[in-house]
Amino acid sequence: MTTSVVHALRLARWGRTLARHGALMGIERDPNTPATIRRLFRVLRIGARVPARPNYADAFQAIGPAAIKLGQALATRPDLVGEEAARDLTRLQDAVPPAPFALVRAEIERSLEKSIEQAYAAFDPEPVGAASIAQVHRATTHEGRDVAVKVLRPGIEEDLAKAIETYEWAAAQAEAIGGEFSRLKPRLVIAHFRQWTSRELDLRREAASASELAENMAAEPGFTVPQIDWSRTTRRVMTLEWVPGIKLSDRTALIAAGHDTHALAAIVVRSFLRQAIADGFFHADLHQGNLFALPDGRIAAIDFGIMGRINRQARLWLAEILHGLLTGNYARVAEIHFEAGYVPAHHNLAEFTTALRAVGEPIRGLPVKDVSIGQMLDGLFAITRDFDMETQPHLLLLQKTMVMVEGVASMLDPDINMWEVSGPFVKEWLRDELGPEAWLADRLTEDLRTLARLPELVRRIEARYPAPGAAPPPPPLREVQVVRIGGGWRYAVVAVLAGLLGAGIAYLLG
Repeated sequence: MTTSVVHALRLARWGRTLARHGALMGIERDPNTPATIRRLFRVLRIGARVPARPNYADAFQAIGPAAIKLGQALATRPDLVGEEAARDLTRLQDAVPPAPFALVRAEIERSLEKSIEQAYAAFDPEPVGAASIAQVHRATTHEGRDVAVKVLRPGIEEDLAKAIETYEWAAAQAEAIGGEFSRLKPRLVIAHFRQWTSRELDLRREAASASELAENMAAEPGFTVPQIDWSRTTRRVMTLEWVPGIKLSDRTALIAAGHDTHALAAIVVRSFLRQAIADGFFHADLHQGNLFALPDGRIAAIDFGIMGRINRQARLWLAEILHGLLTGNYARVAEIHFEAGYVPAHHNLAEFTTALRAVGEPIRGLPVKDVSIGQMLDGLFAITRDFDMETQPHLLLLQKTMVMVEGVASMLDPDINMWEVSGPFVKEWLRDELGPEAWLADRLTEDLRTLARLPELVRRIEARYPAPGAAPPPPPLREVQVVRIGGGWRYAVVAVLAGLLGAGIAYLLG
């Protein structure tokens, strides 16, 4: 187990790198940061030429692949790192130099247990993308299909394990400080980060996620998922159908190819709502680089390493919150926060309703281009602090993905009105889930399941209270007063009585 000294030295080295890039200035200037932490940050930047504008993404890239992955996670938490830092950290996509092809080739051949020529008819040694955990190459199978081959970076498991252990140690120290650090639950944030990365280190799970998502999205004609080549997929190598499209990040190319960017934006929003609200299983990394516009106008997604799940009750709450914000029903939105336990019960419901109205009214019904995301986030974070709202770790991925989807949609169509696009879908789903037909269906399902359990319940009762057998019932026992003797004498008396009783029985039997 790594000692605290090693963790501290490792953090000091990373902190020095962050300080050189100015990445600690935002935390240092935050009035909620304890004075001790601010003094430590000043020490770390002694002698460093700090840039006038922080380079958060460059700092995390300089530390290494594990830090890049953490930076991508922190990009979803502007409440932790600030809006400016979160926005800059979104640059950490495909930001890692590729591994040498000789190492990649050895990794593929070891995983598939055959030479690369036996596995593929053609294989491009130049990767089409390199990220913190894996890189992707284009290839052609012997059956003539164009495919993408994703390969884990050599040694990435060891690198991540060491780094995450230090992240956990640092989060524990921060949470022990209390106050704002305790409310934001940094240890749970790192625990979820560990879960996300462990899933990404098994490409078979990513392939399974892609397969499940493809089944769920069959009802959404504008969204597609590439097929998995299971015969060429292992824990460290995944082969899937090549996507012949244009990345949504290249808006100029999309327009030149004749794509309707407004229609594409609507598909992105509606497909995410179907995943998150209708199915409860969603692609949690829907940035522009992972979405492609196909020649027929559909959108294809790639990179299924990070997927999110939310249960039906949480989805109902989410849909009601969205619908309440769409319609201005802030009272119902506030009630849901209290019902879900997001706001402690000692706070005033009416006051929380007013606070929500102060955030929602200025932006409701406006196109994305006219919405000040900074002002909205400032208002939301102020609410979370004023009403002692703790971080909800199970919703972190959902929050992150919602921000991503809004960013993609607004990039494609700056005039898109998110409320108008999402409103009909949310309203229809709520009607299906909360209407009388849904209530009756839920009641019938629950009652039938209860009836099906009755035979097992009867068997358990019989096992606990068996029917009388052939032996006659035992005679009633007379009440005998029990002498209460304190201390160790009680055990001595019991032992003597037990001995005498045993001797008597032996005499009678003998």
